[in-house]
Amino acid sequence: MTDNYDNPEEQIFSERTEKETDKKCPQCGATVTFDPASGMLHCEYCGYTCEVPKGDENTVIEELDFESAIHTESFNWGEQKKEVQCKQCGAVTIYDALETAAVCPFCGSTSVMPAATNNTLAPGAVCLFAVTKEQAGANFTKWLSKKWFAPRKAKKCALPDAFSGVYLPYWTYDAQTVSQFNARAGYDSTEKDDNGRTTTTTDWKRVSGTYEEFFDDITVVASKRHEDSGVKDCEPFDFSKLVPYTPQALAGFIAERYSIGLKEGWEMAQQTINSRLKINIAKYIKRHWNADRTDRLKFMTSYSNITYKYLLVPTWISSFKYKDKTYQFVVNGQTGKVGGKYPLSFWRIALFWILVIGVAALLFYLDE
Repeated sequence: MTDNYDNPEEQIFSERTEKETDKKCPQCGATVTFDPASGMLHCEYCGYTCEVPKGDENTVIEELDFESAIHTESFNWGEQKKEVQCKQCGAVTIYDALETAAVCPFCGSTSVMPAATNNTLAPGAVCLFAVTKEQAGANFTKWLSKKWFAPRKAKKCALPDAFSGVYLPYWTYDAQTVSQFNARAGYDSTEKDDNGRTTTTTDWKRVSGTYEEFFDDITVVASKRHEDSGVKDCEPFDFSKLVPYTPQALAGFIAERYSIGLKEGWEMAQQTINSRLKINIAKYIKRHWNADRTDRLKFMTSYSNITYKYLLVPTWISSFKYKDKTYQFVVNGQTGKVGGKYPLSFWRIALFWILVIGVAALLFYLDE
């Protein structure tokens, strides 16, 4: 059956699993899953381990040309569902249409849905998990314990064992930029008056020019339901350790396909690039013209040699409710870095500012 995401009336469709991690343990017949601690496929029942299939040894993880891409659109799959039949036990389970991998709740078989459909792209590479669920929980507990403004009750609600391993879709973009700019370069001079007070004046000079910079691996979270979850806070991911995509690499974990398309992702990447250019061009002006400061910077940028990669990155995700509001936390599955938002205690913040004001008042009194 062909996926039909363009028809909003077709909310449920049936799809047999096309690929399975189908790594059944040769010793006991149970399903093996990927173990972040060892980097191997592992059977938790008898202890059998084996390497993750590396696929075609000639496969190269390469940058793909943006202008040549066929499928660039975004997808609204958040409310759509699909039925997947487990090849091991025959059970039918309803999944979110975004998910490309999951675990059968009846027999524990790991299933991988098609990596690509007739209107979507397949992942080119995967960052494998290197942090275990236990390590993620410990890192999260340590991170939250340092958040002094978080209410004590909220810390008790956030359980470190409630994490789920999820491979999230990512776009990365490379691009050569050429920017035409004009701005004011400022030169400071200081003078002292008769009372010893120092005043600073700035002389301004109009400047213009061309600035070139190459940007490598500008990242965009390609999931609309996770773009504000704290995933960006737990970056970076180490793309030097990418491996070519294979279904077996996802064994035992949930994986999402992208909902933010290649074109929309590039628009988001351009916002990041423009923000960095604004800073870097100002630094260039100060350095090139020996200026103390810059002002009224304006620039226009052209892009060339735009390339991209579609990746799956490992995250441990958890959330909890506190006073009817949901807070989500993310742990980088490669490095263990934690990101996310947490509730704030009004009383703790008030106490902090009372202490700050009190200390400032005391220092002012002692200085008199």
